[in-house]
Amino acid sequence: MSERIAVTGIGTISAIGNSVAENFEALQKSTSGIGKICYLESVHSDKFPSGEIKLSNKFLAEKSAIPRDKLFTRAALLGFHAAKEALTQADINLPNANLAFINGTSVGGMDFTEQHFQDFQEKAASIKFIEAQHPGFTTNTIADFLQINDLVSTVSTACSSGANAILTGAKLIQANKADYALVGGTDCLSKFTLNGFNSLKILSERKCQAFDENRSGLNLGEAAAYLVLESETQAKKSGKKILAYLSGFGNANDAHHQTASSETGEGSFLAMKKAINSAELSPKKIDYINAHGTATLNNDLSEGIAIERVFNEIPPVSSTKAFTGHTLAAAGALEAVFSILSLQHQVVFTNLNFQHKMKELQFLPEQKFQQRKIEHVLSNSFGFGGNCSSLVFSKNI
Repeated sequence: MSERIAVTGIGTISAIGNSVAENFEALQKSTSGIGKICYLESVHSDKFPSGEIKLSNKFLAEKSAIPRDKLFTRAALLGFHAAKEALTQADINLPNANLAFINGTSVGGMDFTEQHFQDFQEKAASIKFIEAQHPGFTTNTIADFLQINDLVSTVSTACSSGANAILTGAKLIQANKADYALVGGTDCLSKFTLNGFNSLKILSERKCQAFDENRSGLNLGEAAAYLVLESETQAKKSGKKILAYLSGFGNANDAHHQTASSETGEGSFLAMKKAINSAELSPKKIDYINAHGTATLNNDLSEGIAIERVFNEIPPVSSTKAFTGHTLAAAGALEAVFSILSLQHQVVFTNLNFQHKMKELQFLPEQKFQQRKIEHVLSNSFGFGGNCSSLVFSKNI
């Protein structure tokens, strides 16, 4: 990269905390947020443990002083909460900043529209909720309330959405299309996604076990996470604290199957290689891999094989989804925040619930929270449709 991309603000809300600090405390204490679903009404609430944020929509709206007549989806409520934290840390003054907002979401307002699905034809009053179905509605709602008046766009590439929003924002900064980029993603639990993943037979009835021989599927979660990006030159000129650098990124398509990865992990392999090459690093310079690690039979094998193809000597690897659940479009952004925390605190996070080595892989995931020298972190996010993205974050040295 010619102009280094600095991260000057981060914000998040997930099942393990309502702020970046609370999330790190849970990661440090190896405290999972996976448990029984309480707020989403579903026949599967008792069957599938999930990473639900234990705050009601009413509480989130009141906390953010959002009027009742505003159509705020849960994903928008979560997104607004996390975005405010990131913008505050980066000292961005809206609406006067030349800021692009790139938001990743896949669930969008499905949780909203599914409540009124049976009423659209019979009740005229419910028609206004139809527009919430489009992912862009959630993005625009957040943008309007934050008073973002410049470039606003939505990325919806399933579980790589958050990561793709980040790399899109970085490209805008590099092309001088914006002074700042608020980038990340938000998704909430919904009946549609819970039922959909159940129909694919990839939900686990127990807490997920990424990279474990006896893994039985993923736990869904909900979250929002955002980064503020700006050029290194601008950040240093204004005297801002640089939290980390987005030093590389790569996107590739597995081109194999709509909901499954290839046996050789081709998309994962290419995304990781591109990210490391764009950071102008060799694989041996990567000190930690925050893996996609969904705990499904297919993903963990495919990603594990790809990791072994890229790295001759494999650095510490762990998935943090056993803490938060798989937060879909928010996952790439949430785990980007965790990667930055790894750099800031010089730590590696544990791969919760791991017990048995996968017979097909040579490496073991990390089994405890530990201090390590960390200068470069690789964060993986792989989505349905074979859309694979990897990000490299580097320490501010």
